[in-house]
Amino acid sequence: MSRPEMYVSLVVGPNCDMESYAIRSALEYFGARVNIHWIGRPNDLLDVLSGKELNHKVDYLILNFHGDEGRFCMPELGEDVYECNEPRGEFFGDQEVKQYTNLKDIKVIASGCTLGMKQLANAFLECGCQSYIGPDDYIDGNANLMFVITFMYEIINNHRSQEEAFEIARSIDKETAMYKLYKLM
Repeated sequence: MSRPEMYVSLVVGPNCDMESYAIRSALEYFGARVNIHWIGRPNDLLDVLSGKELNHKVDYLILNFHGDEGRFCMPELGEDVYECNEPRGEFFGDQEVKQYTNLKDIKVIASGCTLGMKQLANAFLECGCQSYIGPDDYIDGNANLMFVITFMYEIINNHRSQEEAFEIARSIDKETAMYKLYKLM
């Protein structure tokens, strides 16, 4: 493989595998190198968000999860399966992001329902992210996929800035218009 156009880490939440396969295939076709992180337990996500399991070259971190009320939907485990100090429960929100995240200068896309709510976005920005993109309402899954693929296509193939690619991708329809872009000032 020649030098990649971009380095992407794709973090796959529970029941998001089909969409993630489509994202990965499209991005690799565009020339990106995609590293996949399958999330089977909360500590898997912590390892990525803390930077422990993140490659040193990452242009975009895509968090492909289901979301609810500005929180990531997490796998729930039996009480005897959780590891010591592992977050418990079915949601991972802004407080957990603040507690466990260390993503210096990383651009994050959270592609799932309500994962673009301001409180969650601000938590990621406070933890060092350069920018944060996500839908602020309950978005259709197909629109979610189209936003991510269009956004990345515009950046990789048409060499658009993040802001230009964002505006093009969110202009597809009323569903993709739910996406918001947050940046450090």
